[in-house]
Amino acid sequence: MTDNDKNLMPMRQEVYRKLTHLGALVIPCGYYYLDLSRGTALAIMIPVTAVMIFIDIARLRGWKMWDFIRPIISPIVRSHEMRGDFTGAFYILISSTLSIALFPKPIAIASIAFIIVGDTAAALIGRKFGKHKFRTKSFEGSLAFLVAALLVAWAAPQLSFKVGVIGAIVAAVTEGISFKIDDNTSVPLVSGLVMYLLTLPGFLPYFQ
Repeated sequence: MTDNDKNLMPMRQEVYRKLTHLGALVIPCGYYYLDLSRGTALAIMIPVTAVMIFIDIARLRGWKMWDFIRPIISPIVRSHEMRGDFTGAFYILISSTLSIALFPKPIAIASIAFIIVGDTAAALIGRKFGKHKFRTKSFEGSLAFLVAALLVAWAAPQLSFKVGVIGAIVAAVTEGISFKIDDNTSVPLVSGLVMYLLTLPGFLPYFQ
């Protein structure tokens, strides 16, 4: 997301959007606390993602069913999404499904939580206090993302804190430079890949 986009949405709507975004924590929390296997988690995520894709296509193509869904979703849809892009929910569901499919459970949980918690912090802090801009981001927003991601790394179950810290830093940097690719997709996949490589036997012994 960009600071320019955030400025187009009233703060009240921004907060509402981010509270909805935080609701996506049900994905990593459910994966862990319900002790779901990868297969079971994917059996849940794939249909849910498919439904979201269908809703987005209905919105973009102006299908009749969108008229019934519009009052619920449209208040938190950004202007660029209304002009023809998929919503953040679409991207977070896609990246969460891929993270669960590709990475071990502790890494998938952390990488998904990085974008959910970190992006919320970056959006709200960057919107309120973002004075130092670099391209479409703000230093304050990126710093808030990093702090939130480090808290996720500290709290992440069954994940080496050293690996989690590196993952958090990678997630923050990825969010800060994701200008062309939606950060809901890039952050979980890039940080997850880095953490996965760090846990491979013999890759970097210090992190084992």
